[in-house]
Amino acid sequence: MLTSKQRSKLRGIASTYETIFQVGKNGIQDTLIAQVNDALRVRELIKLRVLDNSPYTAREAADEIAEKTGADVVQVVGSRFVLFKRNPKEPVIEIDI
Repeated sequence: MLTSKQRSKLRGIASTYETIFQVGKNGIQDTLIAQVNDALRVRELIKLRVLDNSPYTAREAADEIAEKTGADVVQVVGSRFVLFKRNPKEPVIEIDI
């Protein structure tokens, strides 16, 4: 669980990031979860987007993907959301945990 200060720092870092995944009309499938897991392992912080034709809202998609990957939801704004998962072996982002 992230504190509000950690969440704030991560939001600042994520503001410069590009969206790397999209949740579309097919929803959240195992292949998307696997790709998100791989990206979180390497980057720790990723930004995703929910397309208009998706059956999910951004909050619903963020919560479901976070639950399935063990990540924390950092932020949900409009159709975009940010996830964070610490890599215990090789941390990339320095925040006080």
